Amino acid sequence: MKLNMNNFDALTFDVYGTLIDWEPTIISMFHSTAEQHGVELSRDQLLMEFDKARAALQRIRPALLYPDVLRESYRQFCASYGMPVNDQECEVYANSVMLWPTFEDTRNAMATLQKRYKIGLLSNIDNTSIQFSERKLGIKADVIVTAENVNAYKPDHAHFESAFEAFAAMGIPKERILHVGQSLRADVIPANQLGISCVWIKRPGRSLGSRPEDAQGAKADLELDTMRELALYHVAQQALL
Repeated sequence: MKLNMNNFDALTFDVYGTLIDWEPTIISMFHSTAEQHGVELSRDQLLMEFDKARAALQRIRPALLYPDVLRESYRQFCASYGMPVNDQECEVYANSVMLWPTFEDTRNAMATLQKRYKIGLLSNIDNTSIQFSERKLGIKADVIVTAENVNAYKPDHAHFESAFEAFAAMGIPKERILHVGQSLRADVIPANQLGISCVWIKRPGRSLGSRPEDAQGAKADLELDTMRELALYHVAQQALL
């Protein structure tokens, strides 16, 4: 086992894509709009339409709140294909975070890991939306950093630096923090740049942030498919103590 999890006292997690399974809901909602107007797009095309809009919107400073990112992503998608904007539908998009489910292995894995580690959640989301998701995770996080808190979106280092400060106040230096994320672009690469260890949870079948064009320079200390595997990896190492 090349990564010794006993060397860490805190785990920080990307939330959406790693713990919360958001891609299917986004695809389904965009498909619903497209289908109403006879626009035929594949699942990958629908996801890329969202990602294209998201990427541009998250570069705006000061940073938009995530419901505004979702709201404007919908409007841009409609404009791209000449579809009329429905204000009610737009608001469903804007508030869709509460509809995003956890991956089926998330709650059990987090319950196992929180017995040993302090938990941090680092997310490109707003403070209101993260509350829905934290309850779905079945935990109470020790540290939460959102885009609303730091006025920036990952991979901006502000998320990580804010978490470092919060954990330092608990007596945990950044060297004792392990970051866990699905996105090579938004999680693994900044972890590499900041000199902290990281785990890449690949989540097969999910692609945002981890396509080949997102992976240049990314190097995880451990690669696993699921959170269940991470929990089992931890348990196996604990058994060796």
